[in-house]
Amino acid sequence: MTLAEARATLASLEEALHAYRHAMGVLNIDGETAAPKRSSAGRGQTLAVLGGVVHEKLTAPSTRECIDALYAHRSGLTAAELRRAELLKEQSDELALVPVGEYMAYQRLLEEAGDVWHDAKRASDFPAFAPYLEKIVDYNRRLAARKDASKPAYDVLLDLYEKGASAATLDPFFAMLRSELTPLILAVGEKPRPDASFLAGSFPVDRQRAFTDRVMALMGIDREDCAVAESEHPFTDGFNNHDVRITTHYYEDAVLSSLYSVIHEGGHAIYELGVAEALQGTFLAGGSSMGVHESQSRFYENYIGRSLPFCRALLPVMADCFPGRLEGVTPEMLYRAVNAAGPGLIRIEADELTYAMHVMVRYELEKALIGGDLKAADVPGEWNAMYKKYLGVDVPDDRRGALQDSHWSGGAIGYFPSYALGSAYGAQMLAAMERDIDVWGPVAAGDLSPVTAWLREKIHRHGQLLTPARLVENACGGPFDPSYYVAYLKDKYTALYDL
Repeated sequence: MTLAEARATLASLEEALHAYRHAMGVLNIDGETAAPKRSSAGRGQTLAVLGGVVHEKLTAPSTRECIDALYAHRSGLTAAELRRAELLKEQSDELALVPVGEYMAYQRLLEEAGDVWHDAKRASDFPAFAPYLEKIVDYNRRLAARKDASKPAYDVLLDLYEKGASAATLDPFFAMLRSELTPLILAVGEKPRPDASFLAGSFPVDRQRAFTDRVMALMGIDREDCAVAESEHPFTDGFNNHDVRITTHYYEDAVLSSLYSVIHEGGHAIYELGVAEALQGTFLAGGSSMGVHESQSRFYENYIGRSLPFCRALLPVMADCFPGRLEGVTPEMLYRAVNAAGPGLIRIEADELTYAMHVMVRYELEKALIGGDLKAADVPGEWNAMYKKYLGVDVPDDRRGALQDSHWSGGAIGYFPSYALGSAYGAQMLAAMERDIDVWGPVAAGDLSPVTAWLREKIHRHGQLLTPARLVENACGGPFDPSYYVAYLKDKYTALYDL
């Protein structure tokens, strides 16, 4: 195959795979938001067939010939073409390890597991979900062994979500967070909690939906390119820079839950919307890694969304959406309320200070599951013990315990550490941003465009052109350094709680 033929084959393959994955993504979103409850079996079969086509295309002899030709002519490729060839090879190599029938059966399993997870969560019934988790764990163990039997299986899975991540890098990272943050968490726990009584009581859901629209406008998200729906667990999916979908959930007595899920998912959306036009429809579209993606969602949610300047901009919007509810509330009062810290049960509603402890629980459980030291049926007992150990809380039921997240039902084992890494990336990005631009003056005035412009230039536009490590280093002016994260948390919570 000539270089010209390889380039044409690559472009054709990218176009076809993008179309199939777009269709599969829309079906998944429909299943999580609007589809009838009994539709999962039919949808699972459709997704299995589409997945089979993707498998066939990525492992076809013509695809392998294309990869070989691109690598043979690598000196004649642009940097973008070489990176596209690398990503194609990674995907092709991985799927070639799994027989197509097994791969299709796994797609059906995931669809069924998601349906069972929803029912099990509502009923707080982990035993109903456990057999599905065991099958998902078994598949991922087999995949890891096929991919690289010389490595611990969990390391292989971690690398799928964050290139280069392993227990050898993450164990010291989490150990540092435990040692540095635990004394601060204990000190904060001895202080009175800020007054958040003005956020208690009823915030009608219809008004929360209107508030969502206003918050997304405040973030600068163009609703012509980004839709919002409702689901049990908030998520984002992006198909191109004019079609991104986010979801949230609403609780009448917990207005901050939807507020910060919208800001978090909105951060994911802004990343997807900011990928350069030239990369759309290619292997370079989308985020560099899940850790980098979570750095953006956590950046908007916490570094911006829980800052005092943002609270100054948010309070008038919130007061307008909920008439009479926030009379006498100042931006400083709102700032303290949205940063109230203390151990809790739910990861996605955790404060910045204790959040990493929630991630650590999942990290330790995943290591044990994949390593064969923990059976799926025994997860709730270990989960509850770790929540007592790390956070000092008693877990009352599976719904608020081991069933609270949707990730395992979707097969995403190895994903959770990305949240903690992303949070740490974000602190280092904020420090670099503050060196370059005036961050807080515009934010206080309700203008997030300078923040988004900086992130677009440094992170978003590059898509998957750069590896995560290189992207972070280029944006921050140096390699990843988690001490920025610890320093940020210490400075913020020392001031907030007069320590």
